[in-house]
Amino acid sequence: MGMPEHVSILQLVGVAALALAAVIWVAVLVRVLRRDREVHRVRFAEVARRRGHRLRALPHQRRKGPHVEHVELTPAEQDAFAFLARQFTDDRPA
Repeated sequence: MGMPEHVSILQLVGVAALALAAVIWVAVLVRVLRRDREVHRVRFAEVARRRGHRLRALPHQRRKGPHVEHVELTPAEQDAFAFLARQFTDDRPA
């Protein structure tokens, strides 16, 4: 197999260097992930055992929602609100 005529030697060296760097990067990544997997598994088991098998990543949720504010409108305010609502619904194209 010969070298193609339209490809320079620098392009071939660049592609080879990138391919080699990618292979090395993947090998290091796989090694790091495999090495840390057992460490994290043991650490997670210890934390779960100490805390009674409950994760504390999420805060406790409230049993009921927040206090709801309520404001009474006067009849004039209710009429003004109804007028505005009619204007918005009448102006909207069908």
